[in-house]
Amino acid sequence: MGLILLEALAAGLVLILIIWWTMFSGRNKGELHDDPDAEREDKDSPPKV
Repeated sequence: MGLILLEALAAGLVLILIIWWTMFSGRNKGELHDDPDAEREDKDSPPKV
């Protein structure tokens, strides 16, 4: 029983590692933040058709 729980824990850790790696690999500072200037331009411009 303990071996099954250990294997499930290892599989969960591998899953979390894969998700973390795909989210943050290749980015110098992690998550990208929205540019507040871009939002202001969208509000001032006419709606796109």
